[in-house]
Amino acid sequence: MAFSRSSMLALAVTSLVSGASAQLETCSNTNTFSCQSSSTNPTCCFNYPGGALLQTQFWDTNPSTGPTDSWTIHGLWPDNCDGTYESSCDSARAYTNISDILTAQGRTDLLSYMQNYWVDINGDDESFWAHEWGKHGTCINTIDPSCYTNYSSQEEVGDFFQKVVDLFKGLDTYQALSAAGITPSSSKTYTLSEIQAALTSLHDGASVYLGCSSGSLNQVWYFFNVAGNAIDGQYQAVDTLTKSNCPSSGIKYVPK
Repeated sequence: MAFSRSSMLALAVTSLVSGASAQLETCSNTNTFSCQSSSTNPTCCFNYPGGALLQTQFWDTNPSTGPTDSWTIHGLWPDNCDGTYESSCDSARAYTNISDILTAQGRTDLLSYMQNYWVDINGDDESFWAHEWGKHGTCINTIDPSCYTNYSSQEEVGDFFQKVVDLFKGLDTYQALSAAGITPSSSKTYTLSEIQAALTSLHDGASVYLGCSSGSLNQVWYFFNVAGNAIDGQYQAVDTLTKSNCPSSGIKYVPK
């Protein structure tokens, strides 16, 4: 499907005239998963080229961010099914007023959650959200404005942030590690294999990317393929496409 500016404008005008709520195109090919088809045709129901979607999380300790018993949100990234990715795909939609957009859409509960669990290490949450949307969100082709019926300006922005939060809520990294006996400690260390096992179990048997800084665990990426669009589609856990940079043993998981 072509994503022309004229079609985007037409959809926006229709929405203003009718007053109808925006909806993403209904997808019928719900059994065709991204990265698992030979198709190279991006449509509103097929994520391409960014067919792998990664829900990414932080464990920030210097300075600490977010609750002491939870990881925090990094974002949702489209990956080209091979570890490479597109970025900053539409400068015209690189919005910087994310809080205003969510408030105008009546998504105040979502915004409140983000203020607790999607926080910037330097305290500038608004810039962090704008960065994640502009760099990654604009590259998810199945939430392009032309994929909406009765499109309302910036509707896809609210849908994107809601989806990231919904995925994050289903991936409680802190709890999964704790259940495996892996808890923050100033002295204890862990092996890569035991951390991976705990989070692979959480991720429906699919391996995850584990990131470390100076030998301390600080990132996890959960990879998915999607059938349908990125908002309403079916998410399938898949193995990481990126090799961990953590050591095989002696990994620190320091407290916030």
